[in-house]
Amino acid sequence: MKVLVTGANGQLGTDLCQSLQHFQLIPLTHSDIEITNMNSVKQVFGKYKPDTIINTAAYVRVDDCETEQDKAFQVNALGARNAAVAAQELGAKLIHISTDYVFGGEAEPRTIPYTEFDTPVPISIYGKSKLAGEDFVRHLCQKHFIIRSSGLFGAAGASGKGGNFVETILKLAQERHQLKVVNNQIFSPTYSKDLATKITQLITTEYYGIFHITNRGSCSWYEFAKEILKQAGLKTPIIPITSDQYLQKAKRPSFSVLDNYHLRLLGLDDMRPWQEALKDYMISKGYIK
Repeated sequence: MKVLVTGANGQLGTDLCQSLQHFQLIPLTHSDIEITNMNSVKQVFGKYKPDTIINTAAYVRVDDCETEQDKAFQVNALGARNAAVAAQELGAKLIHISTDYVFGGEAEPRTIPYTEFDTPVPISIYGKSKLAGEDFVRHLCQKHFIIRSSGLFGAAGASGKGGNFVETILKLAQERHQLKVVNNQIFSPTYSKDLATKITQLITTEYYGIFHITNRGSCSWYEFAKEILKQAGLKTPIIPITSDQYLQKAKRPSFSVLDNYHLRLLGLDDMRPWQEALKDYMISKGYIK
């Protein structure tokens, strides 16, 4: 199988390229393809004629999306449309990466994890642009997998964000006498290596549709930070705060835990607990033995 990956040097893209080694891999970065330009996408896809396309290209700066709405929709919505149109013309499978931030805007507070059959209600420009991208993929490409995940951390770091939450916490813990971390946003931290492994498994199937893929369990950012420092053996105190005390341009869901329901229905949900995944990450980075 010939597999083309956009955003191949990003956090998830890097792990995907490792996981896809036994396929005929075509890793592309932004210098190779302009996802917002239909002609560029058709030309590049047409040149390589892949059997499967994994589009990880996205504008992921959640706060900046609020002030750069045009860019958010150009990349996250129109970029997804371009990939979907080109994939459909080739008869290729398309894997589109989405987010838990398509949820969170319901009138009633949520406490039950979202399944793939819940109706998305985004509350930020980022979430709205990602949902628009999902809609394009669903309607324009027959052989599609829409993968929603959350709280990604991986060895390469998110190039659009300049790292990941784990690295940020470890760095700040060395620089400050105490940390303040939000405790009222609940999600499922996910190791991009585990996500890449599951995507690699899925693309060999014809189980098209929407999939939630996260590591097992959930926590707040505060609880995540506590576990990071615990595993690293650092004693820096962490103070829990509310999102109202940590002002950000974009509103975040207070609860965006995803249930890997579709995987479970297929007997494919073997995702490990996020604490185990974090330990594996910490070992791979040399923070613990």
